[in-house]
Amino acid sequence: MSRVDHIAGHTWHGRKGAVRNAFRYSIDYVLLDAEAEVDAPRLFGRNRGGLASLHDADHGGPPHQGIGAPWVREVLKSYQLPQPVTVELLAQPRMLGHVFNPVSFWLCRDEGGGLRQVIAEVTNTFGDRHSYLCHKPDGSVIAAQDRLRSDKIFHVSPFQKVDGGYEFRFDLRADRIGIWIDLTGGDGGLVATLTGPRRALTNRGLLSAMLRRPFGSRRVLALIHWQALKLWWKGAKYRSRPEPPESEVSR
Repeated sequence: MSRVDHIAGHTWHGRKGAVRNAFRYSIDYVLLDAEAEVDAPRLFGRNRGGLASLHDADHGGPPHQGIGAPWVREVLKSYQLPQPVTVELLAQPRMLGHVFNPVSFWLCRDEGGGLRQVIAEVTNTFGDRHSYLCHKPDGSVIAAQDRLRSDKIFHVSPFQKVDGGYEFRFDLRADRIGIWIDLTGGDGGLVATLTGPRRALTNRGLLSAMLRRPFGSRRVLALIHWQALKLWWKGAKYRSRPEPPESEVSR
C-alpha cells in the first residue's frame, strides 16, 4: 500500500511585458503512486467517489477519457526512453465530483527514486489538452537546479501568443515540493510557480481544505476568469482559440 500526500500549497503567476499582472492563490494538490493500491483516508476516493478523489479517466489522455499510468508508459516508449520503476501523479483532485487541472505532472522515477522524466499535462478552459515531456538530454537524474526547456505550441490563455518556450524547474523533496515554469515570448512571457509542504493526506486535512478553499476546482475556474477580466480591463489583446496541435505530446 502506498500513501497519498497532500500539498496545501500556493500558486503564483506573474505576467511580464507591457501589460503586467500578478496573483497568488492557495491551492490543493495530491501526490500518489499511480500504479499502486493506496492507503488513503476515508474521505478520499481512488477511482471512486469521495469528498476528494483522483480518477484515471481525468489523466493520461484526452480530458475525461484518460487511462492513467499506462498512457505514460506508452509515451515514453514512443520516444524510446527508459521505462520508469515508479510513475507518480501530482494533480488537483476532484472535489465534490468536479475537476479542472490547468496543469498536472507525471513524475517518472528510477529504481533509486531519481526523477528521470516529467510530463506536464496542460489543460485549457476550452477543453483542449497537450502535454510537454521534460527530461535531460543524457537521460540522467533531474536535479533541483536543472532547467528543462520545451517550445510552447499549445494555446492556454487568450491573452498570450502561442510562441516562445517554457523553462521548467522541479525541486521535489520528501517534505516539500517546488515547481517553477518560466515562459519567454508570448507577449512578454510569464512566471508560474507551485510550492508547498508535503504531508500525508488525512480526513482533517481534506475538511480543512474544503473550509478554506470551498468548491475546489470550481473556485480555480472562477479565479482564472477573474484574472482574464482584469487583463482585458488593462488592455491586453484577446486572441481567439486556434486549433490545438495534432500531436498529443511534445518536448
